[in-house]
Amino acid sequence: MRSERPVGQVPMWVVALLAGSLAMQVLLRVESRPAAPSAEDLPAAPRPALLRVAALGEPAALARLGMLYLQAFDYHGGNSLPYSKLDYIRLIGWLSALQGLDEKSEYPLFIASRVYAEVPDPVRQRQMLEFIYASFLVDPGRRWKWAAHAALLAKHRLKDLPLALKYARAIDRFAASAPNVPMWARQMEIFILEDMNELDAARILLGGLLESGQIGDPGERLFLQNRLQEMENRMKKLAR
Repeated sequence: MRSERPVGQVPMWVVALLAGSLAMQVLLRVESRPAAPSAEDLPAAPRPALLRVAALGEPAALARLGMLYLQAFDYHGGNSLPYSKLDYIRLIGWLSALQGLDEKSEYPLFIASRVYAEVPDPVRQRQMLEFIYASFLVDPGRRWKWAAHAALLAKHRLKDLPLALKYARAIDRFAASAPNVPMWARQMEIFILEDMNELDAARILLGGLLESGQIGDPGERLFLQNRLQEMENRMKKLAR
């Protein structure tokens, strides 16, 4: 016969004592956990060949774990200029290695664009934007959106229009034939040229785009025709 008593027959003070003991153990374990690694502790990235051996046939899973490990180096998780103390050469080495493990994943580029490239440090921003650009060139058809984001960051955060033009021009040259690249991404080069007062180059590109027949939407076509007319009017004023 079983000697255990039903839980309902156990005195409430015993249940409360047991629950309190369990809660205390959990709290002690949480308090005893090691602190998150600081930004300065980020080691050099392992060699890609070593990572592939360590993946044991599951490179995508190891890439996800690696990204979690990498994101732990955030200056103890604080919000005061997070990631600003990271060694970006080492950081880019990690991002490149983890991206190589799972080339279909866009998470390393998402983090690079939306987190590491937005630190208030122009040197680190430029380093990360160049990593994004190099990654885009490997697979322009799938990674065009990150090149577009890099162009916007270069234009609005760094105020570096030539750099923004470099990224925007690459989208039109290397990803224009991809079916999923929207027209606005391909038009970025034109409008950055306009911002740079390179009106003649912008006018030629925009006129060629309109004549190519690629603009099927009537509203978009009218908008671009109006922009072309504005460019031509500005050029006439400057020529006077």
